[in-house]
Amino acid sequence: MKSVVLALGLVLTSISAWAADAPRQAVVYKNQSCGCCGGWVDYLRDNGWQVVVHDVDDLDGLKDRMGVPDQVRSCHTAKVGHYVIEGHVPIEAIDKLFQAKLKVTGIAAPGMPQGSPGMSGVKEPNPIVTFGGGPSKLIGTY
Repeated sequence: MKSVVLALGLVLTSISAWAADAPRQAVVYKNQSCGCCGGWVDYLRDNGWQVVVHDVDDLDGLKDRMGVPDQVRSCHTAKVGHYVIEGHVPIEAIDKLFQAKLKVTGIAAPGMPQGSPGMSGVKEPNPIVTFGGGPSKLIGTY
């Protein structure tokens, strides 16, 4: 009986941990000519994500409507679940956002750090910050 309870506990723990991760689906908005945006989309797909891409003419207007502040804007914007993901954010940071269930609009990788997911070049620190729901906070550097 103890082994059945232990096995059931392990299964439920595994399901709970899995359910806390981000939903492996993204809708990405970008300019048609952006090459590094395609690199980030490839990064998500290479890691098992389903991605729908929309090329938009008025990306700034879309960012305004989605609540992305000017100081954290990058070259593309995505929706993952109910959160907005701005720029070259690594999957680990998206998972952290969902696990923590932060009450924010989203997270961002301000600018375009070299070596971040989808970007070429020597890897630079990639600080990920929250936006919306109060002052911006650093949730990690990748």
